[in-house]
Amino acid sequence: MIFFEIIKAILYGILQGITEWLPISSTGHMIILERILPFSLSDDFFNMFKVVIQFGSILAILVLYRKKLNPFRIRTVNGQKERFVSKKTLRLWLMVLIGAVPAGVVGLLLDDIIDTFLSGVLVVAFTLIFYGVAFIVVERRNEGKEFRVNSVYEIDPKTALRIGCFQVLALIPGTSRSGSTILGASLLGVSRTAAAEFSFFLAIPVMFGASFLKLIKYASSFLFSEIVVLFFGMAVAFLVSLVAVRFLIGFVRRHSFESFGWYRIGLGILLLLLYLIF
Repeated sequence: MIFFEIIKAILYGILQGITEWLPISSTGHMIILERILPFSLSDDFFNMFKVVIQFGSILAILVLYRKKLNPFRIRTVNGQKERFVSKKTLRLWLMVLIGAVPAGVVGLLLDDIIDTFLSGVLVVAFTLIFYGVAFIVVERRNEGKEFRVNSVYEIDPKTALRIGCFQVLALIPGTSRSGSTILGASLLGVSRTAAAEFSFFLAIPVMFGASFLKLIKYASSFLFSEIVVLFFGMAVAFLVSLVAVRFLIGFVRRHSFESFGWYRIGLGILLLLLYLIF
């Protein structure tokens, strides 16, 4: 019944909204939920759903950071309001587009290969554990270190491109898109808050592009019931993302990412156990 599929979509939306922005891999969590609560709809629908549901998360970023991301501003000069274009914001968008290029190019070229050969449970489990260890090592190395970049506005083209290259790693399921970009930015001397924010902004073109490609690929086979299920999933992902993003920014201002590293290791081990048992 469609009612039960909507309930499942809501649960998936909650999980997506939380795990997309925290560096803990939304894919790994989706695999566990899929084992516990699989959709009764087609495999093609689920392959589309778990990507396009991210569109709700993107909208949350656009809402939360609408002032920082909108270059068209209004200021008061001599008591008069006038419109102007923020060059600082336009430059930020340019850095985001530069950073999005590597993942966009590689994703287009290898999308089918990744879906076919790198989407297994073992791959996800090992990447969860590997990058969990990497987070712990990098955070301990950075302890007490002065960062050379403390704001997203200070990121230059070279740094943006390098962070974008780290984002390519996230094409391997289980890596975590936010995890790879935050880790890469940290290695390049970007502060935790700036790394997290730039990771959010990089997601806009990359996730929008991935969602658009999946929609084109599967749109012709959509049923009305599947559209309804997808809508609920995206709506819930949007609402939960609003909370998750605020939580992460507040958390990293006071704590390191090391706890996320330990969480990833634990989740990776759990996936390995599920693989061996089932």
